[in-house]
Amino acid sequence: MDEVLASVAETIKNFAVIYLVDITEVPDFNTMYELYDPSTVMFFFRNKHIMIDLGTGNNNKINWALKDKQEFIDIVETVYRGARKGRDLVIAPKDYSTKYRY
Repeated sequence: MDEVLASVAETIKNFAVIYLVDITEVPDFNTMYELYDPSTVMFFFRNKHIMIDLGTGNNNKINWALKDKQEFIDIVETVYRGARKGRDLVIAPKDYSTKYRY
């Protein structure tokens, strides 16, 4: 996931910024956002948490590694467009509920 984030940072720089946060440095957010996984991607727009419906039941974050760069770019673009329209919950461009079935 680190490789995907680093490789798309330049591509999405016009509408998104990637921040890496060590959850041991800010333990207050661990319980608030349920940060327990080794890798978690969350979206914020103007200091507001943006939820994304990925079909997995957890609308707060992505807690698995995405391997495809274009797939991650599509998700970020969708979140950005939805957040600009004032939506708190954005629908993902792909349903990830069947992630392990194919």
